[in-house]
Amino acid sequence: MPKIVLEHVTKRWGNFYGAKDLNIVLEDREFVTLLGPSGCGKTTTLRMIAGLETPTEGKITIGDTVVFDSETGINLSPAKRDVGFLFQNYALWPHMTVYKNITFGLENVRVPGEDGKMRRLTKAETEERVNEVCDMLKIQQFRDRYPSELSGGQQQRVAIARTLATHPKVLFMDEPLSNLDAKLRAEMRTELKRMHRDMNSTFVYVTHDQLEAMTLATNICLMNNGLVQQFDPPLTVYNKPANLFVADFIGNPTMNFIPGVIEEVKGSEATVSFFGIKAKFKGDQEIPEGIKDIIVGVRPEFLPIHEKGKLKGLAYGTLPAGMETTVKINFNDEILSSVVFGSIDYAIDSEIRFDIVGDGILLYDYASKNVLGRGTLEILEIGEYHRGSEEPFKIELVAPGTNPNEGVGEPGKGKKKKGLKKAKKEKVEEPAPVAEKAPVEEEEAPAEEVEEPSEEPKEE
Repeated sequence: MPKIVLEHVTKRWGNFYGAKDLNIVLEDREFVTLLGPSGCGKTTTLRMIAGLETPTEGKITIGDTVVFDSETGINLSPAKRDVGFLFQNYALWPHMTVYKNITFGLENVRVPGEDGKMRRLTKAETEERVNEVCDMLKIQQFRDRYPSELSGGQQQRVAIARTLATHPKVLFMDEPLSNLDAKLRAEMRTELKRMHRDMNSTFVYVTHDQLEAMTLATNICLMNNGLVQQFDPPLTVYNKPANLFVADFIGNPTMNFIPGVIEEVKGSEATVSFFGIKAKFKGDQEIPEGIKDIIVGVRPEFLPIHEKGKLKGLAYGTLPAGMETTVKINFNDEILSSVVFGSIDYAIDSEIRFDIVGDGILLYDYASKNVLGRGTLEILEIGEYHRGSEEPFKIELVAPGTNPNEGVGEPGKGKKKKGLKKAKKEKVEEPAPVAEKAPVEEEEAPAEEVEEPSEEPKEE
């Protein structure tokens, strides 16, 4: 299966960037998820690779074939890129059985014949491919059923089978599980991961669900505002997020962000203070000199609650979920999140003692939002802390000037507004001709004159 390379790929509508200067390498047989919030550019990126969207500039290579190059004018159609596309909508023919829906995609497949010329699949070859995908996805018993006789999960598997039957070099999936219920989604995630191993092919998967990305992918490409924020294996993205946006987007409950300052720096070590606490940070990389304002990032699992904890707070809220419990801690009027294994319920405003432990504490530069290091935090002193404002501390996740679409409206919005205004004007002018229909009222007058015959006898 082929490697996919994107070089300086950009998609722009006017001044709005759907994707900007993408440089991504998707290795052979990888399962890559394009992850991010709505409007981040993940679907645009997928469609550009598949050939459904034409990039503004850049170069895309699938295997040894250049499928798009803005400089040379190369732009292969989707049919010539030998890829399969699985959409969010199942798109099954309602009047066809499962068998016919799968074979429908095989009608235009061409394979090399004995004479070297391309030919259609024989009936035996078609039957073999149908049986192959039906056995893989466990839908053999549904071959003679119609889509309306299947559940949502079964329909999704038929749609996957139809795509896989053509043996595409690359399989693109655009949020294929979003229409399924939670239980079925969990089952389908397992099936997709096994399917990737069995097919030994390259998968590119678009989702906004971090759980899907973490459980399925060999690499996550996290995007925001048309830019790649981080491209790494799932556990690397979770354990060492490259910036504040990644740290906030990955993880549930989200990471605790604590504002602080650096008092002293010595190589990879720094003395920091936050919330009245003075602590020593030992990181895995050298910390640049001159940085003062920082953000300390602490995952909820690194705030264990126990009776001998050095830090004291109040239970702001408890969210038991069976296997684990999320505890919100009010610490000096700042809310922190902790995760406790098992079911437990603390009374509101009851005292809670906890610590900051583990080697996964993160330090971020407040100005650039980029990571300064990952390591341990040793508490040296605990003093008083008084928040200067009544409002909770708010942290901007994206550094100023890094959003290419900052101050630019979404494409097409201006035109739509003008069209609406024009339509409104036309509607206002339309009542004028309606008012000219006064003759209709005049025609009603003769209806009153019909009474005249009844008056004539009176005159007689």
